[in-house]
Amino acid sequence: MTIRNRLTATLLGLSLTAAPLAAGAADFINVLTGGTSGVYYPMGVALSKIYTEALPDAKVQVQSTKASVENLNLLQQGKGEIGFSLGDSVKLAVEGDADAGFAEPLDKLRGIAAIYPNYIQIVASAESGIKTLEDLKGKSVSVGAPKSGTELNARAILEAAGMSYDDLGKVEYLPFAESVELMKNRQLDATLQSAGLGVASLKDLSTSIPITVVAIPQEIATELGAPYVAGEIPAGTYGGQDDAVSTVAVINFLVSSDAVSEDTAYTMTKSLFENIDEMKAAHAAANDIDVQKALQGMPVPVHPGAQKYYDEVGVKAE
Repeated sequence: MTIRNRLTATLLGLSLTAAPLAAGAADFINVLTGGTSGVYYPMGVALSKIYTEALPDAKVQVQSTKASVENLNLLQQGKGEIGFSLGDSVKLAVEGDADAGFAEPLDKLRGIAAIYPNYIQIVASAESGIKTLEDLKGKSVSVGAPKSGTELNARAILEAAGMSYDDLGKVEYLPFAESVELMKNRQLDATLQSAGLGVASLKDLSTSIPITVVAIPQEIATELGAPYVAGEIPAGTYGGQDDAVSTVAVINFLVSSDAVSEDTAYTMTKSLFENIDEMKAAHAAANDIDVQKALQGMPVPVHPGAQKYYDEVGVKAE
């Protein structure tokens, strides 16, 4: 083989090798979720399976995070393509609330869909004697990971009830699973968890020790206003919970960024709503996902790709 033929063969080989790499790098979908014992994670896993089918040329992965606040900051930094977040966290991110964990306004966030409500669930060990919000005073309470969506909810609930962390005996900033382990070991009196109904961590707790689900009165929701609304934890949601308990809920959103292409965002939105049964199989909270409510209370601009899908199916902002 001549030098010229060898060079031609080498260049052809390189081009054949490079082509698949370029195609594979066209799309990377990092799904930002939360702790593995929460609701975001199993839903994120289901979403990743849906996207693997819908976007066969993309590499799809799921990342466990500290949830809402971290997810939004990662999206702003271009380190994720879609993430779960509480509505109040999204609102504070757009405003650039430093106390909430946003050093500056996050201007690259784009909405994909409103999905299901998170319920603020305060669960105490029965032996702690905690039955009301007022009873939390002087007790040890876990309020979620620092500056997580759950922790922002905890601050808001206590403030609306005329309380603060200073009223508590001890404040722990722990993820759901770690909070539950401390309660099982009698090292913690109560945990506040913002999640879908039937969250795995609280189900685990209720089968391990006697619990009390603490009511959050409807007037707290009225005091807080949007994006908070009054809600209810139905009887039997957790072991030993014989009665329905009033609480406060806040809508969760799937959020993307302006770095994600219109075509990709369109496919992510369309495939989500065309595969709702897979989401429901991952967690019962997905029963509340409704395409007709997908634009409800959206705190950020809708991604053009998502808007294209909503235009096709006739869904309009409220």
